[in-house]
Amino acid sequence: MTNDEALNFKLMQTPVTAPARENWQLVIPHRDQVLLEGVSAFARHLVIYEWEAGLPTIRVRQLADGAEHHIQFPDPTYSVDESNNPEFYTDTLRFNYASLVTPRSVFDYNLNTQVRELKKETPVLGGYDRSQYISERLSATAPDGTSVPISIVYKKGLVKNGANPLLLTGYGSYGFSYPATFSSARLSLLDRGVVVAIAHVRGGSEMGRQWYEDGKFLKKKNTFTDFIACSEHLIAQGWTSPHHLAILGGSAGGLLMGAVINLRPDLFRAVVAHVPFVDVVTTILDDYLPLSVMEREEWGDPNDQTFYDYMKSYSPYDNVTAKDYPNLLITAGLNDSRVAYWEPAKWTAKLRSHKTDQNRLLLKTNMGAGHGGASGRYDSLRETAFEYAFLFDQWGLA
Repeated sequence: MTNDEALNFKLMQTPVTAPARENWQLVIPHRDQVLLEGVSAFARHLVIYEWEAGLPTIRVRQLADGAEHHIQFPDPTYSVDESNNPEFYTDTLRFNYASLVTPRSVFDYNLNTQVRELKKETPVLGGYDRSQYISERLSATAPDGTSVPISIVYKKGLVKNGANPLLLTGYGSYGFSYPATFSSARLSLLDRGVVVAIAHVRGGSEMGRQWYEDGKFLKKKNTFTDFIACSEHLIAQGWTSPHHLAILGGSAGGLLMGAVINLRPDLFRAVVAHVPFVDVVTTILDDYLPLSVMEREEWGDPNDQTFYDYMKSYSPYDNVTAKDYPNLLITAGLNDSRVAYWEPAKWTAKLRSHKTDQNRLLLKTNMGAGHGGASGRYDSLRETAFEYAFLFDQWGLA
């Protein structure tokens, strides 16, 4: 695989005994709309992992005659990845599959007959019935006309009357494609009538490498306006209203939260910002911090005046002003080496000194955790329960 003159990558082949560049031959060409993410070679098949139209795909090629087919998946939005396949001389592929309504599952797939066999599905306690939940794929239109995918899940029987509590999350950085996967904890939301959605904004790679390039450096603001467009679309289509819309994001997704509430605080009732990267300029200018140099490959170098001015124009901390903000729960970790605890702390302090509303503003610092929050399973669930309690309080749910 190479991205030489191929933004979304292409696949080449060459004899093992003559790997020099002049012997390369094209196997899979570059395509503007399809991201080649990886390949697995077997004795009789080539299995190709790609992202197309915002969804992960698996394509199977018969090496004998070049015949191809795609593995079909039952849900409109989902996640899939390769499992362990150590055997070269086999016609069986093992892969992992999940969706917003399907728990993580392991399948064996016959590459010739195209028949799959479920080997294991993660159990969900409490009598989970997937037929009671519906997932969909939506699309919002950004200010520049770009279509932004949205993955959404809700309980059957929901009425789009504009009064549904909705939790919208997003990330949009480092080329990370936000997976539409299963969460048993999410059932606590869905069973109370909450709609849960993911905004697949630019800065990820869901729509190819250009989708990432259009959400970084001097195009970073596309990430924020995409998220706002998704929020406005969900409101316009009757899924929710500003009074019922809550948003959640962590780390660079926390930066996203900070940026959008500076731009459109009127759109949201409540915000959960996990370990938010909100003091962008100051942090990246500090060479003593472990990630500062690396971060310049994502956001730009603020020692360059052009990047400094652009980053300063959206940095959440630097753009807090005197106005009404939504209800906020901000979290930090004392041992966080990625987003130091003082970033969310100083952001909280500035918000408290500037905001003109009486809405709730909480800072919760875990004194024994790092960037990922509590590491123990039950401690992690307690953190989730705390966040849900904050949201339920804002939505007026029991």
